Parts: sequence; C-alpha cells; structure tokens
Amino acid sequence: MRRGITATALVAALAMTAAACGGDDGDSGKKSGGKLSGTVTFWDTSNDAEKGTYEKLAKGFEDLHPGVKVNYVNVPFGEANAKFKNAAGGNSGAPDVMRTEVAWVADFANLGYLAPLEGTAALDKPDDFLPQAAASTKFKGKTYAAPQTIDTLALFYNKKMLKEAGVEVPKTFEDVKSAAKKIKSKSGKTGLYLRGDDPYFYLPYLYGEGGDLLDTKKKEITVDDAEGGKAFGVMKDLVDSKAAVTDASDGYNNQLNAFKNGDVAMALDGPWSIEGALQGKQFKDDKTNLGVAPVPGGSARQASPQGGWNLAAYAGSKNLDASYEFIKYMSSAKVQQQTTEKLSLLPTRTSVYEVKSVKDNQMVQFFKPAVDKSVQRPWIPEANSLFEPIRLEMQKVLSGKASPEGGAKSIGKAYGKLLKDYK
Repeated sequence: MRRGITATALVAALAMTAAACGGDDGDSGKKSGGKLSGTVTFWDTSNDAEKGTYEKLAKGFEDLHPGVKVNYVNVPFGEANAKFKNAAGGNSGAPDVMRTEVAWVADFANLGYLAPLEGTAALDKPDDFLPQAAASTKFKGKTYAAPQTIDTLALFYNKKMLKEAGVEVPKTFEDVKSAAKKIKSKSGKTGLYLRGDDPYFYLPYLYGEGGDLLDTKKKEITVDDAEGGKAFGVMKDLVDSKAAVTDASDGYNNQLNAFKNGDVAMALDGPWSIEGALQGKQFKDDKTNLGVAPVPGGSARQASPQGGWNLAAYAGSKNLDASYEFIKYMSSAKVQQQTTEKLSLLPTRTSVYEVKSVKDNQMVQFFKPAVDKSVQRPWIPEANSLFEPIRLEMQKVLSGKASPEGGAKSIGKAYGKLLKDYK
C-alpha cells in the first residue's frame, strides 16, 4: 500500500468533480431475468505502475456479466479518502465500489457510508482470507469490506552498490548508518532515503524501539512513552549523520526515483513499488539487482506495520447486486493470482499461496513471512486521523524545530484531544 496523508483540504475543491462520476446516475442496475445489468463505478486507488493492470482486471467482470458496464476511475491515493467522504456525505457522485486503504474501513463504516457484506455475494469463501487481512474489514461485529491485497514495509537495496562498498545487508538502523559511510566513501552516493513526509514510515522506527501508537485493549495512548521519542531520535540521527537524505513533501516519487536511478542505495518501501523500481536504470536490465530484506531493527526488535487494500460497497449505491458480485470477482482467488503474477502484490487468500506461480514469486517469498510478523494497526474509526499529528511533529523533529522527546509528547497531546475515551 503506497502510503500518504489524506488531503482533507481538497474536500471543497473536489465537490464538483465528485459529482461527475459515481453510482447514483439513475441506472438501477437491478437483475433482469436473473442477470445483472447496469453500471458499476469502481474507484481504484492504485499507483501509476499498477493501474493499467487493475483496469484490465476490473473490465474482465464485463466478460462474466455482459449486461454490466464497469466504469473504472483511478483516483490518486492522496485524494481518495477526502473525495469519497465528500461524495458519500453529499449523496452525490460516490462510486458503487471503493478500493479502500485498510485504515479507512472502520472510519467509513462508522459514518454509515459502507454497506455490510454479511449474507451477500461479496463475502465469498471468507474462511479463505488471511485472519490478519480480514481483521481490518470489520467494525462493531460486522464486515464492511473484502480483503484485496496485504502488505508491509521492507528494506529495498541495490545489490551492486552494497557489494561494491563491501557491506552486508543492514539488520539494524545502526548497521544502516555504518553501511552508509562506506557507500558514500566508495561511490559518493547516499545510503538511505528516509521518508520524512509520510508518518506511516515512522512506525518501523517506533516498533523497533518497542513502542506503539496505542494500546486499544487498555485504551491507553502509548506513542508519547519513551519509545516514541527514541524512534524520532533514530530518524534524526540518520539524517544528521548524512546516512540518509529526506524530503518534507512528495516523498513517494522522490524516494522511488532516487532509488531506481541509483542516487541512494537503500529505501524502506513496500510491494506496491516493485514494478516502479524495476523500471529504473539500476534494475531494468538486471532485475536481480533489486534486493529485498526485512526492515532494519531498532534497539528492541525488527517490525513493520501491516498495510493493504480492501474492497467496499457504498451504502447508497443503486446497484448493490452488481456491486457485491464485482467485489466477489475482484477479491476472488483467480483475480488475486493474476494480480500477484503481474504486480507481485500479496494475496489475501490462503489458497492462492499454494499456486505455483505465486509460490515461486521471489517477492512473495520474502513479503509473506514479513506480513505474518507485521504489527496490526489500530482498527478504529480514528485510525487514519492518527497520522496527521505524526506528520506535523516528524517534520519539526527532522528540521530541528522540536526535540525527539518533545515531538512524541506533542503527538500524545493531539491524540488525547482526538480520542476522548483514551488516557
């Protein structure tokens, strides 16, 4: 799951564009003679390297159901959350089916924007879904989405650059710092690109120090414990020591370009960037040069966050029958297999991992064990809102405007205002 912050400021600006597409176009889409008909508008949030594949897969639904037209719309990830809320809240222009980031499901369901899927065609063979993937689809005892892909972060590294510098693949962030010195000395290149614009990338450092954002069982805020400050300290040290380079904006593209062009030797990224990385000059002619390893650890452990994407139906859709069938199709074992074969994204169905083409996929071989050990995020309505305070403080800490400890404490205060029943 490519990570970014929801562009809430875009709500007003997107009001007119949201009305231009969606499922409430007057086409009832009801079954006629037992066959599905009408239009299913699908908002896909995949990136530029993925969207062509997803559009073809989505259009494949029309072959199975000739009476249905799939209206495929690619919505940039950074705009998708706000755009959907704006359309669903105004009951105008919302899609029939939405590809949602895992942290959005509880939020959208809490607002009443998603249709429960129990007893519908959408939940086909639910016991086949990975338990940790299914966990993000539930809210207050009901299921509001079907898992589509699951992911986590890893260390992408340039094998040739590390070999030429005479360094091993780093297992800790201290190792990254040491390796970066040798890489700089040998090639003049920077060791690591550190995402300073996206709070999702703070989580491996926080987990690495043994911390977490919240304790949802005890309803306690934990990000402002000592581990939160230590995590910021590790990030700041990597930047200050020149072991890493960072940016405060457009980090996804900046990081991907820097890595695939050979300006940096390493980057924390996920399976959603595999295809993009392989298009770069460092890997296009030699795909084996792309190395993937576990996220480096901190002083306590190695750990990274669970991410992924789910498929949900808009509660106000006028074509729910076809929407449920579309979700069933897009989350099916066959489509998940095709997605893995074309994009190396990880399936959410246990059965798909037994397919030879999936089992033999090198990226799956790495990322599946990593996913199994990943840390589940809080599946609460406020989950996506937890990131903005981190983003603000991360930029202050990395720029020297706040201390690591002060940054963590400020996040804790922001959480206290956001989560009234937490202490």
